[in-house]
Amino acid sequence: MVDDDVDDHEIFMAALENISSDVDLKTAENGLKALQLLRQKAVTPELIFLDINMPLMNGFQFLSELKKQDGLKDIPVIMYSTTSAPEAIEQAKQTGAIDFISKPENFSELELVLQRILYK
Repeated sequence: MVDDDVDDHEIFMAALENISSDVDLKTAENGLKALQLLRQKAVTPELIFLDINMPLMNGFQFLSELKKQDGLKDIPVIMYSTTSAPEAIEQAKQTGAIDFISKPENFSELELVLQRILYK
């Protein structure tokens, strides 16, 4: 998960733990840190949840850079943001995201969204 909001990390992790004990969540607070971890092979994610609005490198910039990197460009990315603007959703998909999720308003809804993604 790449998101600058630590509270979102904690809520997301709690929802994942309620769904499955097999998921190991790693976090980065911005796109630059996430790219650094990925390039150093400190993490090898099966899926990246990516916020849009972050300092230093926003989600679109991160996604664009990720898709240029051999060995990293095939990692599926789901944008995970408070926005639901159609232009943001379109930009995410054009940049290479496989899906776009507006951050749910409550914990139960987050659990349902994560179940749908993890157990397609």
